[in-house]
Amino acid sequence: MNQPRAVAVYARISSDPTGQALGVARQLEDCQKLAADRGWTVAEEYVDNDVSAYSGKARPAYLRMLRDIRSGIRDAVIVYNLDRLTRRPMELEEFAAECEAAGVRQVATVTADVDLGNDDGLFMARVFAAFAAKESGRKSARLRRKARQNAEAGKPGGGPNRPFGYEADKITVNPVEAELIRQMVRRVLAGETTRSLAACMDAEGIATVGTGEWRSSTIRQILLSPRIAGLRAHRGEIVGPAVWEPIITMEQRQQLLNVFAAKKASGRRAPRSYLLTGMLRCGKCGSRLYSAARQNERRYVCLSGPDHRGCGGITVTAPPVEEWITAAVLYRLDTPQMSDTLSGRQATDARHTELLAQLRRDQVKMDELARMWAEGEISRPEWKAAREPLENRVKTVERQLSQITGTTALEGIVGHGMELRDRWANMNLERQAAIVSAVLDHATINPATIKGGKFDPNRIEPVWNL
Repeated sequence: MNQPRAVAVYARISSDPTGQALGVARQLEDCQKLAADRGWTVAEEYVDNDVSAYSGKARPAYLRMLRDIRSGIRDAVIVYNLDRLTRRPMELEEFAAECEAAGVRQVATVTADVDLGNDDGLFMARVFAAFAAKESGRKSARLRRKARQNAEAGKPGGGPNRPFGYEADKITVNPVEAELIRQMVRRVLAGETTRSLAACMDAEGIATVGTGEWRSSTIRQILLSPRIAGLRAHRGEIVGPAVWEPIITMEQRQQLLNVFAAKKASGRRAPRSYLLTGMLRCGKCGSRLYSAARQNERRYVCLSGPDHRGCGGITVTAPPVEEWITAAVLYRLDTPQMSDTLSGRQATDARHTELLAQLRRDQVKMDELARMWAEGEISRPEWKAAREPLENRVKTVERQLSQITGTTALEGIVGHGMELRDRWANMNLERQAAIVSAVLDHATINPATIKGGKFDPNRIEPVWNL
């Protein structure tokens, strides 16, 4: 048998939580030593770090090595152990076929050689692969059971990255990031978009957990995570309370779920370009005014035609209307009427809290029923009879919760009109619109009575939120 002159060294490790590739480094060192002892020339090292050979996921370096074997530029293979090459019998057969077609007969490991060119060698390789697949299956099952047990105990999951809002142990709350999360919650509940929040976080130089920029999806993932409410989830299912402290309340979590569900139902929309889009009405026909530009002038216009069904009789220049309504909103935030409004809505919040407590009690009862049936304390018909009324009540309470808005749109801004006025110019448009819509239901723009295009504030009739 000829001495190989262009050997491929392959190394792989299925899990590398530290990201330091120490496992593959050790494999490569031993493989290089084996090549040196045999006088083989290593042409290239092919490394798949943190990739399982059992899961079926693509392994880029392995596929590249197969292409090089197929093209004839590699004449032998060295791996630390055969299970580093594959843990799937089907994949072994494919590898053996590629080697046979290319005339590659020598596959060396640190522990034993395998000659894929004869029946005995291929048989032994198949035995190794079948055993490795069996062990991987057992290991996967053990890991799944362990992960489920940890989740049910409220312990944090694996993975190298810490969650935003918590320290590296995934349990201790990071006070600075936790306050940022609470601010994000308040702003989303007040109507601001996750896109706007992501832009603000980047503009303020706030770092993500990784190295990337803030994105709308990143904000949404953080806010919808059960973790920040002190809940432990496993495979998308909430399995119980967590061992760490919550950053937000259960009430706030439910309100977030309601807000995101409503946004999903309404569909996606383009980024806001006008402050009062959707908040102005025509004083002639009552139709909504639409933003429209003419040359360099921004305007709000009542549009006629089948798509808009307005009368086409009202047009107003945007900047002075936006400035007047902004000033009125910020002034109103500091008036006693707004404090009364907030107090009135607290009754709604009390009802929200009551419903949420009822929901938790019923969910606990359902869990207890499941435990009793699993342990044989009750029969299946008894379990079903007791569960059905609980399920119906849970659905009713969830529907009632989805209809309650609470005070969140006004929290943090009532009584702060002067402070917001000082910071208004530095806020992005989404944030400004969220504050305005929290106070203003809509404003009617009446026909102009002053000629010459001069702005007349008397045309504006605001209708404030309760």
